[in-house]
Amino acid sequence: MSAAETGADAPPPELAFATGLAPSQRLRAILGGSAGNLVEWYDWFAYSSFTLYFAPHFFPKADQTAQLLQAAAVFAIGFFARPLGAWLMGLYADRAGRKAALTLAVGMMCAGALIIAAAPSYATAGALAPAILLVARLLQGLSVGGEYGASATYMSEMAGRARRGFWASFQYVTIIMGQLAALAVLILLQNVMDKADLEAWGWRIPFVIGALLAVVVFWIRSRLDESPSFVAAQASGAPRSDTMLLFLKFPRESAIIFCLTAAGSLAFYFYTTYMQKFLVNTAGFSKNEATGITAAALFVFMICQPLFGWLSDRFSRQRTIALAFGLGAVLTYPAMSAIATADNATLAFLLITVLLVALSGYTAVSGLVKAELFPAHVRALGVALPYAVANALFGGTAEYVGLWFKQQGMESGSYVYVAGLMAIAFAVALRLRNTNRESLIAED
Repeated sequence: MSAAETGADAPPPELAFATGLAPSQRLRAILGGSAGNLVEWYDWFAYSSFTLYFAPHFFPKADQTAQLLQAAAVFAIGFFARPLGAWLMGLYADRAGRKAALTLAVGMMCAGALIIAAAPSYATAGALAPAILLVARLLQGLSVGGEYGASATYMSEMAGRARRGFWASFQYVTIIMGQLAALAVLILLQNVMDKADLEAWGWRIPFVIGALLAVVVFWIRSRLDESPSFVAAQASGAPRSDTMLLFLKFPRESAIIFCLTAAGSLAFYFYTTYMQKFLVNTAGFSKNEATGITAAALFVFMICQPLFGWLSDRFSRQRTIALAFGLGAVLTYPAMSAIATADNATLAFLLITVLLVALSGYTAVSGLVKAELFPAHVRALGVALPYAVANALFGGTAEYVGLWFKQQGMESGSYVYVAGLMAIAFAVALRLRNTNRESLIAED
């Protein structure tokens, strides 16, 4: 299907030429974007990785499931700040530049991490304690909501046509690496600290680390080159990015991104952040075992991203996305049922890995495909806003939904929910145009 048939604007003639980025510029841009993305997502995932330890400090004494449910509710609320962050930062990235938006996003994440590190407990501050935690997560939600669209747009525009899928896949490599880094800090602290100290105050350490790393990345991002696509769009006199322009001129593209993100984000958070709690709360593994299993599966998932990015360059991104959702729809229920009764860590690891490898066909190219659907003057907003809304509604509530189904005594209902949404995304992916041939990223 052509760009004209989808309602997308064809790129102006002056944009349809190679910009001739030097290899060193391209590599510096990918590395700079990746480093910042890693720290952003480390800070975001540190919350979910350490929930088992800090939840009792912020919520009144209750059984473990109830405490986790309350912490998951704050996690979900943080997601609902992401659409606002995506909207504001998407407009900012399209108007002031990708580099400016990326730098602002990491600064906001630093502030959120510092607030959590210093937040008082419920015993000290009463109801003010969870309120402070909520404010910090809202600030981080604004940051990461803006980060995704700006970083997906920047890395896609800087990747180059020939290996765009491969290089753009490093956005998700660093998302997973951020989660792995949070788990690595958890594993380290579990092994070098007394359990009592870790539960009392050691859980604050990862947030201090995240804030310090964010300062370093702020400096790195301030030295990045601006995207040639943004520079060319500014020079061409293209319309300013506008929310109504996005939904009036690109309703189909926005709907596609919403549907794919709804299923992809739900599956990602269900298989990763919720899985750590699932292994403890349902399968009966210890906290340390659950952390190790999750980390090992995430490592395999991470190294699969460039492979699937390369496959998307060779066979088309539409095919890898459709394959991911088709497999997810079929495998989720039996795999989750088997994990729930797994009697050893190796079996649990293999089952989780199967689910994550299947999902890689989507995650490796998700940001790129979204960027390729829009022209440069509205690209960052177009990538960020539909993604953030769907992510808030479905990804941000994945843990809460899983715990709610468990609390109601019908845990397998959550498996059906995930599989059903992936089946819908599979149907959408079958009708996705081949962006390998019809990308609106004109510059190489």
